[in-house]
Amino acid sequence: MAEVKLSFGFVVVLYVFMAASLCYTDNNRSSSSHENVEVQKLLNSLNKPAVKSIKSSDGDIMDCVRISDQPAFDHPLLKNHTIKMRPIYHPNPVADNKVSSMVNATADRHSSSSITQLWHSNGKCPKGTIPIRRTKKEDILRASSVDSYGKKKSFIGKSSFIDVELGVTDGHEYAVASTKTGQFYGSKSAINLWNPKVQQSSEFSLTQTWVVGGTYDTGLNTIEAGWQVYPFLYGDNKTRLFIYWTSDGYQKTGCYNICPGFIQTNNKYAIGGSLSPTSETDGTQQELTILIWKDNAGGGDWWMQLNGETIGYWPSSLFTHLKNSASTIQWGGEIINERSQGRHTTTQMGSGQFPKQWYRKASYIRKIETVDQSNALRTAEVSTSHEQNCYDILTRITTDNFWGTHFFYGGPGRNPNCP
Repeated sequence: MAEVKLSFGFVVVLYVFMAASLCYTDNNRSSSSHENVEVQKLLNSLNKPAVKSIKSSDGDIMDCVRISDQPAFDHPLLKNHTIKMRPIYHPNPVADNKVSSMVNATADRHSSSSITQLWHSNGKCPKGTIPIRRTKKEDILRASSVDSYGKKKSFIGKSSFIDVELGVTDGHEYAVASTKTGQFYGSKSAINLWNPKVQQSSEFSLTQTWVVGGTYDTGLNTIEAGWQVYPFLYGDNKTRLFIYWTSDGYQKTGCYNICPGFIQTNNKYAIGGSLSPTSETDGTQQELTILIWKDNAGGGDWWMQLNGETIGYWPSSLFTHLKNSASTIQWGGEIINERSQGRHTTTQMGSGQFPKQWYRKASYIRKIETVDQSNALRTAEVSTSHEQNCYDILTRITTDNFWGTHFFYGGPGRNPNCP
């Protein structure tokens, strides 16, 4: 009798265990199914119907999407927006003599015209379309949630943009040159292009310009553009062109690259696409010349130009402070330091060399200018801040038309002075 009771008890326990397991499994399936639905909805939103698709040797697929069908117009403020194909005014041009007093001009080797994107070798997008890097399911699944895909984390409690950009408590570290607070209507600079090493996929290394309006307390507005290496976002370690915007301090608005907000008009460059070639130590130096300016004659939209080609614009209706002007312009490098195993990351900034190594070794940003209210380019006056032992920055202002206001920046991350 005792044996029968024991056997019966075992069956009951086994049944309860199996029922609990099935319940757990069903809940997991339900959660996974819900996530799949949300992922597919986002993919449908980002990947618009293509006139033509081009496969790149770097693994990307570029969809040629009609300008009027791009994701920008999913933004509620842009539902009835009239597309502008070109700005009314460009900032007054400044001669760019490629002669440097800092290096021997006959030995100097640098290039911006040779920079391309690998997908170009397999075709081009027709006029009236724009190239959009196709978002894959695995891209979204790498994010912490579907809603957070393609967005920066918000920095709650910061009192100003400067505080955020120079703080290291959140894991972000910088080597940045900034203007004083004022009224600015654009930014122009030539940005040295490299492919820095990133220690782990959740970290990134980037170089960019920030066009800033307001503070965190008043709802920070930014427009950002440059290059970055970000495995978590793109799934590889390639150097890629990127843009970003926010109108509320990275809380609910804004996103990377081609998403609701920025309107692209150019059929050559894919934002989020890889850039090639990058600079070589002691060899040819590659550059991106980025101009961002406010077209006050054309409704106050913020336009972007890359290597002399107009890419598109951020409509002024997206912003609050930037509807009028920017209050600060910044240029420089940024990395994320996850402090794996309690040690500083080995993620490189710029070329991975300290700025004292100088030209063809350290990364630089040169010919730094701002746009004033009269639509004229002015040599920028800047101050710098940085994390000296891990990454550094050295600024110089010259009358030389090639270099102008410029700085060298970057570093290797972890080293004997940065454990």
